[in-house]
Amino acid sequence: MNLRNFFIGLSENKMMNALAKKYGLQLGAQSVVAGTNVEEMIESVKQLNAKGISCTIDSLGEFVSEKESAIQAKNEILEVIEAIHTHHVDAHISLKPTQLGQDIDEEFCLENLREIVNKADQYDIFVNFDMEDYTHLHTAFQLIDRLSQDYTNIGTVIQSYFYEAQDYIEKYKDYRLRLVKGAYKESEDVAYQDKERIDQNLINLIEYHLKYGKFTSIATHDHRIINHVKNFTAMHNIPKEKFEFQMLYGFRNDLQFQLTNEGYNFCTYVPFGTDWYGYFMRRLAERPQNIQLVAKQVFNKKTNTILGIAAGAFLFGRMSKRK
Repeated sequence: MNLRNFFIGLSENKMMNALAKKYGLQLGAQSVVAGTNVEEMIESVKQLNAKGISCTIDSLGEFVSEKESAIQAKNEILEVIEAIHTHHVDAHISLKPTQLGQDIDEEFCLENLREIVNKADQYDIFVNFDMEDYTHLHTAFQLIDRLSQDYTNIGTVIQSYFYEAQDYIEKYKDYRLRLVKGAYKESEDVAYQDKERIDQNLINLIEYHLKYGKFTSIATHDHRIINHVKNFTAMHNIPKEKFEFQMLYGFRNDLQFQLTNEGYNFCTYVPFGTDWYGYFMRRLAERPQNIQLVAKQVFNKKTNTILGIAAGAFLFGRMSKRK
């Protein structure tokens, strides 16, 4: 089992998710999550804004299977939109359709999304649709297509590990797009498995959208790709107003501040809430080097003990299935 699959497996471990929800702040979750409620999150956003950094806010949660939970998630996102407007912070929304009922009923999900997008539109706030695993990909794009008939304040994510990524970036070139590598375990039938292919495809997507697209959010912690973008935009006279770099809250803070000080637009992905563990493990799966970026902040003796228990349980479960 490689490290990527290991972290994806941990992200799906119910015992570890339950422990993380219960002991999250004690385990150091505040290093990667900007608070457990709207008030704490807004204060974190204000601190980033003061450094010249904009934010995209994610109320953590996904793969909801009950309407009550989806409505609760919708109401919390509406609260976030109201807070962005009330506090005049430089921020927009990121959301996952599965959090709002995509797995329950498409029309129910659409109405939840419409309520969010409509309220955000009233306040001139952008809403980004995070993309999830391949099984949800096509219906998520269909939801975007339907909402785009009435609203222009929406955009989405293109994941470079999908073979279809180039088709999607051409179709949605007139949208504000976030370009990423991808963080879910996908079949070789639909996605590249080789890191070099994934990285090169991300560069191809970035170059295409910088030249032909609307606004490009380049979401990576990889300094090699960041340096490539710097050189490419300078060579092709692409103004800094057409793109931004994005990184996750709590990761590579020094580089975030450096890019901001160099005059680049910078946006930090700001997650908040108690459902943080699956999100965090997938970030490590996406780029295992990320563990080095937050290890000193997040992992202490207590954290390592609980991680070890969960990892052992996960590995034991995997071995049992093979027998």
